[in-house]
Amino acid sequence: MALTRKFLKALGLEDEKIEEIITAHSDTVTGLKDEIDKYKADAEKLPAVQAELDKAKASGGDSWKVKYDAIKDEFDTYKSESAAKEIAGKKRAALKQILADCKISEKRHEAIMKVTDIEQLELGEDGAFKDADKLSESLKTEWADFIETTTTEPTGTPTPPATVRSTDKEKEAEVIARVRTAMGLPPHETK
Repeated sequence: MALTRKFLKALGLEDEKIEEIITAHSDTVTGLKDEIDKYKADAEKLPAVQAELDKAKASGGDSWKVKYDAIKDEFDTYKSESAAKEIAGKKRAALKQILADCKISEKRHEAIMKVTDIEQLELGEDGAFKDADKLSESLKTEWADFIETTTTEPTGTPTPPATVRSTDKEKEAEVIARVRTAMGLPPHETK
């Protein structure tokens, strides 16, 4: 049943009240018609939006995931390379210490490190090589020519002057006494 003026008169309403009701009703109906038109327009756009979404999914809508995976892989590679460099540095330092302990010439350390396969050596938790004693012995054997040795020679005793050219016996005795004192002997000979 529709809301009309005839219906409202049949209800016994005054003309003034009927006008107010009709005006309010037409405002409500107009607002509802505007909403219906808006929803119809949105419904007509839906197939185009759905087609665009399908196209985005088909052309790699997960591009953010691809970028994320690429960046993550790059970071993981960097992290592993950094850790490998750190371990290699620790191994080089430990090997240099062993070479120094073996008293191998410091001039030869770099040459020895170039020919030594440091990657095969294992570090312990204390930062030193596992089986350091065996490594030390093998280095001493292989590089024995470069081990520095120091020899100490005793210092010689100074030789007193061979002759004293003095005719004076007292001067001669005085010089002999000084020489004997310098050598750590008593100044005069005891008989």
